[in-house]
Amino acid sequence: MTNNDIVQKLWNLCDVLRDDGINYSDYVTELVLLLFIKMVHENTEAGLLEKHPLPAGCRWTDLNGKSGINLLNDYKRILLSLSTGKDADANLVHQDPLISAIYADAQTRLREPRHLEQMIRTLDQIDWFSAQKDGLGDLYEGLLEKNASETKSGAGQYFTPRALINSMVRCLKPQPGEVIQDPAAGTAGFLVAADQYMREQTDNYLDLSAKDAAFQKNQAFVGIELVPNTRRLSLMNCLLHGMEGDDEGVVHLGNALGEAGKSLPRADIILANPPFGTSKGGEASNTRDDLTFKTSNKQLAFLQHIYRNLKPGGRAAVVLPDNVLFEAGVGTEVRRDLMHKCNLHTLLRLPTGIFYAQGVKTNVLFFQKGSATDPLQAENCTQRTWVFDLRSNMPSFGKRTPFGDAHLKPFEEAYGSDPNGNSPRTENVDGIGELSRFRCFTRQQIAERGDSLDISWLKDDNAMDAADLPAPEVLAGEAMAELTEALKELEALMGALVPAELEAGGLKLEDGVRG
Repeated sequence: MTNNDIVQKLWNLCDVLRDDGINYSDYVTELVLLLFIKMVHENTEAGLLEKHPLPAGCRWTDLNGKSGINLLNDYKRILLSLSTGKDADANLVHQDPLISAIYADAQTRLREPRHLEQMIRTLDQIDWFSAQKDGLGDLYEGLLEKNASETKSGAGQYFTPRALINSMVRCLKPQPGEVIQDPAAGTAGFLVAADQYMREQTDNYLDLSAKDAAFQKNQAFVGIELVPNTRRLSLMNCLLHGMEGDDEGVVHLGNALGEAGKSLPRADIILANPPFGTSKGGEASNTRDDLTFKTSNKQLAFLQHIYRNLKPGGRAAVVLPDNVLFEAGVGTEVRRDLMHKCNLHTLLRLPTGIFYAQGVKTNVLFFQKGSATDPLQAENCTQRTWVFDLRSNMPSFGKRTPFGDAHLKPFEEAYGSDPNGNSPRTENVDGIGELSRFRCFTRQQIAERGDSLDISWLKDDNAMDAADLPAPEVLAGEAMAELTEALKELEALMGALVPAELEAGGLKLEDGVRG
């Protein structure tokens, strides 16, 4: 049984939980509360953990083999004990702050003991020996990605494709000893990928001294996540990949645009995909007094945090939507400040459809604090920016045409081996000059565009010319047909919702999974 088979088997349990009033958005959280206990058991049985991290009475062996209401009550007791560190009589059960953080406010919504029994039985039937070969952490990440790819789960809006995460990490080339941060950590995809990259370079850190290996395990990675349930997923993800962090874990609960972000130490590397959108009511997205430009645009606020929080010579790769490249007013000021304080050496225009929220147009900005030649320089750092157009004349990506490593390989080859964009570069990718996907624009040329970074030059053969558009009445008819179909899908979705949700006023949409 492959990890993909296991992920599908676990996902099929969702149909069981729906009968217990649990919707897709809560499904993964409900499953992983139990799954984590099982995975810790399997890691301990395989000798991969020095000691069992869960306290006696709160382990897998305390659940399997039981049935009925006693099982459900014992499970509720275990969740309470893991969350608070105490049992129902207030007796101390454990003092592990990381376990308490993972299970903070954890409670099950299961009402039928038979459903819990079926989940336990399914987890016991999985071939965990085969799963260990690929790593339980990778299996867990596969489940998170499956959740994001299912449109009904509502978790895919900010989920970053693994191929893109790995490509960004390969370009920045993190090194042991560097501090790596993600201020919008989501499920910690960027941090886990950076850790995996360095493990591959150092024989799983065995090439490092004990002191340096301990730094990698406990101090090298720091993330911030605003949504408690998403943070729970990220802490489990990190722990299953051997990343423990400090007493709060690798990912801290908080708002990077508030005091939690202000108190972060400077980083050598920042990798991030900040949440899209604007703050409610049009108010400034941050309460920080150290960010120069106040804005309701979350991405512009995050971008300021990121380039300000880099050490001199530090490097970053950030996923940002198109509007950040051209927004006027504060947007222009933030871009100018970025290019003034950092060397914005590379911009990757990503194809549409690669995110699970269809139609989102995004880019990756690669920059270094200070200039490439003098990391201590702090003024007029950007002299030229290379733009790689991976959007024009690309396939329509989705489930049938998945976006993967092969599509990013030409960009990585053009980017070069230097993490700060100093490799020799030429405009010779898929053509010469204006036919190339990779072109260089001087700071002067960007200034002549009003400091807009929304730069494109290739004619997109997939784009429809205005002269070739159908008659207005035909377009109106097509739009009406699409709206009718969308209404049918909405009615079907509403019909699938449980009565309790309908009485509560509809499906509650929460922040998506980003990392």
